[in-house]
Amino acid sequence: KGRESGIGFNLYDGFEPSGRMHIAQGVFKAVNVNKCTDSGGTFIFWVADWFALMNDKMGGDLDKIKVVGNYLQQVWKAAGMNLENVVFKWASDEITNKADIYWPKMLDVARRFNITRIKKCCQIMGRLEGSLTAAQVLYPLMQCTDVFFLKADICQLGVDQRKVNMLAREYCDAAGIKRKPIILSHHMLYGLKAGQQKMSKSDPDSAVFMEDSASDVERKILKAYCPTKEVVPEKTEQLADAGKESMQIVVDNLRNPCLDYIRNIIFGIPGALFSCAGTDYTEYDSVKAAFLDGSISEDQLKRALIDSLNNLLQPVRDHFTNDVEAKKLLEQVQQFKKETMKPSNKPRRLDLVGAGMVEANSHLVFAPAPAPKPTLQEAVNVIACLRAGATPRVLYLTDWTARVCNSCDADAKALAASYTILLTSLSALDPELMESVKVVYQSTAILSDPSNYWISVINVGRHFMLDDVMGNEMQDSDCVGNVIGRLMLVADAASVNPATIAFAGKADTPSTESKLVTEFFEKKLADLSPPAVSDVGGPSVVLQRRQDIAHVTENDEYFLLDDPKVFGKSKMKKAFCEPGNTDFCPPIDVASAFSFGIGTDSQSKSVLVSRSAENGGDVSYNNRSEMETEFKDGKLHPGDLKASATKIVIEALQKITDAVKADQEATKASKALKAFQKKMSKKKKK
Repeated sequence: KGRESGIGFNLYDGFEPSGRMHIAQGVFKAVNVNKCTDSGGTFIFWVADWFALMNDKMGGDLDKIKVVGNYLQQVWKAAGMNLENVVFKWASDEITNKADIYWPKMLDVARRFNITRIKKCCQIMGRLEGSLTAAQVLYPLMQCTDVFFLKADICQLGVDQRKVNMLAREYCDAAGIKRKPIILSHHMLYGLKAGQQKMSKSDPDSAVFMEDSASDVERKILKAYCPTKEVVPEKTEQLADAGKESMQIVVDNLRNPCLDYIRNIIFGIPGALFSCAGTDYTEYDSVKAAFLDGSISEDQLKRALIDSLNNLLQPVRDHFTNDVEAKKLLEQVQQFKKETMKPSNKPRRLDLVGAGMVEANSHLVFAPAPAPKPTLQEAVNVIACLRAGATPRVLYLTDWTARVCNSCDADAKALAASYTILLTSLSALDPELMESVKVVYQSTAILSDPSNYWISVINVGRHFMLDDVMGNEMQDSDCVGNVIGRLMLVADAASVNPATIAFAGKADTPSTESKLVTEFFEKKLADLSPPAVSDVGGPSVVLQRRQDIAHVTENDEYFLLDDPKVFGKSKMKKAFCEPGNTDFCPPIDVASAFSFGIGTDSQSKSVLVSRSAENGGDVSYNNRSEMETEFKDGKLHPGDLKASATKIVIEALQKITDAVKADQEATKASKALKAFQKKMSKKKKK
C-alpha cells in the first residue's frame, strides 16, 4: 500500500556490532528487509556501536567496533539485501551529536511510566523480578526512545522485543502523540540444541553463522535437535522461565529447529524450492507433514537442509573472497578475534575537573528538586550543607534529573524559574557564602561530554541491584524516573570527584543516595579518592508537623516567594508553640536559625524579645539554649516569643523579596512560577 500510495514510511531495527552474525540476523533479516523496502519503506538500521562500546566489545575500541559494523553491512549485501532504500545510522554519531535531543526524550519517556511497567519489559531478558540490576530498567527506556529519535513508523524487530515496542505505543498515549508506531514483529528462530528458545551468539553451536564453512554447517545441522513429537511444557516450567512465552508468534510445541530453519530461512525467500529425498517441495507444510509421517527421515531432512543452507551462504563466502573491500574487512575482523582484547580498567566518566568546570577537591552539594513553590526550609538546608564543607564549594543544580523525576511536571520554564528563585534567595540570605560557591547546571555538564556521562550512568546501574537503588522509600508503583535520577546522582558525583559531599537529611541516618555514592566510589572508582560523604541536618524552620499529609496546609511553612508583610505574621501566629515544649518549638527554631547561624561558621547575633515592664521588660538571648531554658521554665511567654520570631522571619523574607525585585531575571522567574501554579491548579480541576 505504501508503494501504491506513494507515501513513504520508515522502519527500524537495531544491531550491536559484536563480531558475529547468525543466519537469522543475516539471511532471515535480509529477506524481511527486502519485503519492507519493496513495499515502499525506508529501512533504518540502528548500528548500536555506542552500546558495543559501553559493553566493552572489541576491548572498548570504537574504531574496531566500526570495522565490525561495516563488515556486517557487507554480509547483508552478499546475502541479497537490497541496500537501495536502507539507511545505516551509527548510534555513537547520532546520540553524541544530538545528545540534547536524544537524552531529554529518554528522560521524558522514563517520567511517564512506573517501575512495574518497565519490569514487564525486562522479562524479555529472561530475568525474574528481584534479580534485576538497575541498568536493566534503563535499556527498555532507551530502546523506546530510539523509536522516536529515528522517527520510525514501524518497529520491525524480533517478537522478543514486543513488550518494549508496546511501551512506545503507550508512550504516545501518555505524551499526546497521535501517530503511533506499528509493531511488525518477526519470528525468533530456535537454537539448534534442545530447549534453546532462540539462537545465542555466545554458543557457536546454537546456530549457523554467516561466516561458517560448509563443514561447519554440516557438523552443526547433523548434531541439531530434531524431534518428531510435540511436548507440552508444564505450568511450573513456564512460570520459571520468565519472558520465554514472548519468544514465538504462534504456539509451537514441536520446537524443531531444523523445521524452523526450513520454514523461515529456506521458504522465507520468494519462489524457494526445497529438494529432499528425491522430491521438490514448494511449501513448508508439505515438508513438515512428510517428515512427521516418516516419508522423510531425520537424516534426509538434515542433509537436504545442509545443502540448501550452503547454497545460501556460498554467495557470501564468494563475496568475501573476491571483493577487495569485503576481503579486507573480513581479515581485520578475523585479526580482532585472534587478539586478546582486555577492556580498559579505567572507568569511563564525565570529568568536570579535567574540563575546567569545577576545581579539584571541592565540596559538593546537590540542590533540592525544583518546586512550583520553593520553600524557606529548602534554602536553609542548602546553606547548612554548603557551610558543612570548605572551599571550593560546588552547588549542583540537577535540572535533567528534575525532568525525569517529574518535578514541576517537567516544565522547562518552571524548572529554570524555580532554580533562579532558589539561587537569588541563597544570595540574599547568605551573600558572603554564595560568593564562594560555583554553581553548575547538570545539563550543561552532561552536554560537555554526553557519551562518557551516560556510560557512567549505565555502569552505576550495572553495579547496583534495582532493589538497592530503590531503597525503602520507593515502591513499584512509583515513577521509574526516580530510579534513573538516583543513577544520575551517583554519576554526577563521579564527574565532580569531590573531596566531600553533603546531602540534606538526618545527620544520624545515612540516606540511600549517600550509601550509593559511597559504595560506588569504593568499589568501582578505585583510582579516585573516595569523598567523605555526610548527611547534614539543617535547622528546622517548619511551623507545623502533620501526621497525615492530607492535613498539610500552606500555613505549615514559609515559601521563598511569600509576601513578608502578609505571611510573615499570619503564619507565625498559627505556628505550633506549646508552652514549655522545647522538643518542637517552631518560633525558637526560626529565631535561632536566622540569628544564631544556619551553619557552623555563620555569623550570629542576639535575639531581642520585647516585653512590657510588667512582664519583665525586654530580654536578649545570645544562644538557643538560653531561649529554651526560659521557655521551658515558663519565663518566656509563647506570645512574646512569636512576636520576636515574626520580626526575624519578616526580615529574612524581606531580603529575598528585595533581591527578587532588584533582579530582572528573578522577577520574571517569580511571575513564571505563579503562572505555572495557576496552570497546574486548572489542570487538577479537570
